[in-house]
Amino acid sequence: MYQTINVEIASAVATIWLNRPDVHNALDEVLIADLDAAFARLEGDTAVRVLVLAGRGRSFCAGADLHWMRRAASATTQENLLDARRLAAMLQRLARLSKPTVARVHGPALGGGVGLAAACDICIAAQGASFALSEVRLGLIPAVISPYVIRAMGTRQALRYMQTAESIAADRALLLGLAHEVVAANELDATIIGICASLCAGGPGSLAAAKALVLDSDAGPLGDPAIERSAQAIARQRASTEAQEGMAAFLARRAPAWRR
Repeated sequence: MYQTINVEIASAVATIWLNRPDVHNALDEVLIADLDAAFARLEGDTAVRVLVLAGRGRSFCAGADLHWMRRAASATTQENLLDARRLAAMLQRLARLSKPTVARVHGPALGGGVGLAAACDICIAAQGASFALSEVRLGLIPAVISPYVIRAMGTRQALRYMQTAESIAADRALLLGLAHEVVAANELDATIIGICASLCAGGPGSLAAAKALVLDSDAGPLGDPAIERSAQAIARQRASTEAQEGMAAFLARRAPAWRR
């Protein structure tokens, strides 16, 4: 189905592998389209509970493909706008996916690669992984990925790293909030498996509602409307069939239906 990615599904977990190792999984229009199509298809697959984003070869994602950048340099402003909107739509689809998403980062994650990691709900990095917002070195800016990067590291840190384009080691990425956890390279897959197991232990509806609650709270200030939305969210969830099953299972000391 896809030219630039592989999708593997096992035990309710879909792993999307960026599969352009010869160019360090650099983004171009084909890879962006493949990712967008895969996210849309997996969103509707009820057998899939968690999505993992990973890269083949030595890198997670080395940012923009050089040939794609050359084409962009000779394109019109309108053509570049349409191109940017396609990337923005793909990242937004990833960020708003109703299912938990986990970035498996090894090796370099540059530019758009940082954006992919930041758009995922959870980012696990291997020791030796590195991140860089390197766009200004090319006279560009990390515009389309900025909402996700700023959400992850905050405005103050983004002001530094979006301008200096410094390389960010995995341990530093952990402190900044770009990564949730840093593990030895040989423990990366086991850690991902453990996190996916924890995610699959939750009710699919409650996971989607919890994610929506966080995204909704992040969108505005903490005031009366936000408080009311949070009250309505838990009221809806408490009345759901899934919540009733979860409580019944807890009281009966058995596994809920979604874990069978």
